[in-house]
Amino acid sequence: MVAPPDNDVLWARALHHSHNGSPALQGVSLGVREGEILAVSGPRGSGKTTLLRCLSGRLVPREGEVWFNSAPVHTMTPLQRERLRRDRFGWIGPEPDLVPELTAWENVALPLMLRGTSRRAAKAAALDWLERLDAGDCARTRPRALLQAQRQRVAIARALVTMPSLLFADEPTAPLHRADGAQVLRTLTAAARSHRITVLLATHDPEVAALADRTAHLLDGRRVNSVQLNGAEGRDACSLSV
Repeated sequence: MVAPPDNDVLWARALHHSHNGSPALQGVSLGVREGEILAVSGPRGSGKTTLLRCLSGRLVPREGEVWFNSAPVHTMTPLQRERLRRDRFGWIGPEPDLVPELTAWENVALPLMLRGTSRRAAKAAALDWLERLDAGDCARTRPRALLQAQRQRVAIARALVTMPSLLFADEPTAPLHRADGAQVLRTLTAAARSHRITVLLATHDPEVAALADRTAHLLDGRRVNSVQLNGAEGRDACSLSV
């Protein structure tokens, strides 16, 4: 076991994982610096979601190491990984996963209240983030009465309200129209930079990846130097990393 570099808040080495016998990650290594926004780019099926799930402790890689602030995530118990996700990490998926019985502000405030924050303080923080994401008028509405784009804004507010050390965003604007997605991403990246939140942003959209400080390209579960999609033919061109 090799200790991670001192300047990386998150570090992974030689990650391998498969789904039902099909390889999803094949020896992926990367490091992320504190406060950095790193885009993980590649076409659908390239391993982006699997990588984020391994890095966040949602999955344990079949082989390889994952370190967060010099703590080995890959050897933690399930309870330790759950606490890490609750206390230090944030997660935004392509589909909002909201509690249907709670209003929008209650969904956003829930992670804070689970940490012991008072209801009043949690509500104030939740309303603030909903306003920042242009979803303030949804605050007292339950998810079933919201549009898909509104639900996604609520989910993004919930991920940001705790000011996580590290935010994993897996195609966070997938349900949004391009204009809405651009506005939400500007809010997300501005909040990350102002609060020194480290972000791993998985995307297949080059315009989204361009908002990051740096991009790690994946193709067929491997790190590559670049990925150029030839949309008309549906082929991928790449050059392998050395």
